[in-house]
Amino acid sequence: MTAMPNTHREPELSTVWLRVFLEVAGHGSFTVAAKSLGWTQSAVSRQIAALEGALGGGPLFDRLPRGVRLTEAGRVLVPHAEAVVEALHGAGRELSALRQVAGGRLRFGAFPTADAALVPHALAAFRARHPRVHLSREEGLTARLLDRLTAGHLDLAVVSTTGGSPLESYELHHLLDESLYVAVPAGHPLAAGTDPVRLGQLADADWISGSSRPEGTLLDAALRQGFRPRVAHVVGEWTAKQGYVAAGLGVTLVPALAAESVRPDIALLPVLDEDAPARAVYAATARGRSATPATEAFIGALREAAARIPD
Repeated sequence: MTAMPNTHREPELSTVWLRVFLEVAGHGSFTVAAKSLGWTQSAVSRQIAALEGALGGGPLFDRLPRGVRLTEAGRVLVPHAEAVVEALHGAGRELSALRQVAGGRLRFGAFPTADAALVPHALAAFRARHPRVHLSREEGLTARLLDRLTAGHLDLAVVSTTGGSPLESYELHHLLDESLYVAVPAGHPLAAGTDPVRLGQLADADWISGSSRPEGTLLDAALRQGFRPRVAHVVGEWTAKQGYVAAGLGVTLVPALAAESVRPDIALLPVLDEDAPARAVYAATARGRSATPATEAFIGALREAAARIPD
């Protein structure tokens, strides 16, 4: 025996019908509900008739000489209609909060040096203005942050041009062009001067770097100036690099983003490198993906913080 197809379809209910239904149920009157809604009584009657038709044609109200009274079907419908209308009200409140940056979330990442001054200043300003936005932060190198952004795990990433990661496929919001300093011990012969130095003047020095190879790091600047630096110590953290410099174990490059937190027993000398642009720092978002108002507000806070970074 061939099974008959199931042709039963759930009724498609208009939320307007449900709102009108709840108004009538609450007031016990078509006339009072119409006044509350700013409609005519006939318009309210048509909405209730349409709802009754969608639900199978049975009456939802008994029409009385004065007003109306819910039928059993109407009493069954009330809590369901209330749940639908409240859910829509809740969605409206959340969407309004997103538009006003008074709620929602923001997931962002930043490369380590940006956490020295740029991100903390931006984060403090953003929190003061939008305390109800839930923030989550990740730290990582530019390549990893871009992967996380592409996969949809981040809404925004603070990235730089160091390392040569391809940035063309992202929406880039320029924050700053970052100058470089070379950190030397306070007693170093060059520490007494104030003029910019060429890295070639330190070609014979021991260098402290986050990688044993200069390619794709800040030490690319040394390669451009015609020498391959001798990396004597591989150290990842900026605070640790400064400790090595202060102990006289070598020199290191410090970007402007980290210069604010430099310790007093080392000296920072501006690097002269006319042949190369300064390192660019961007707030990156995924191309083709709508930025939330919270993301746009955070980009604004980052730009304000970037303006405080020394050129």
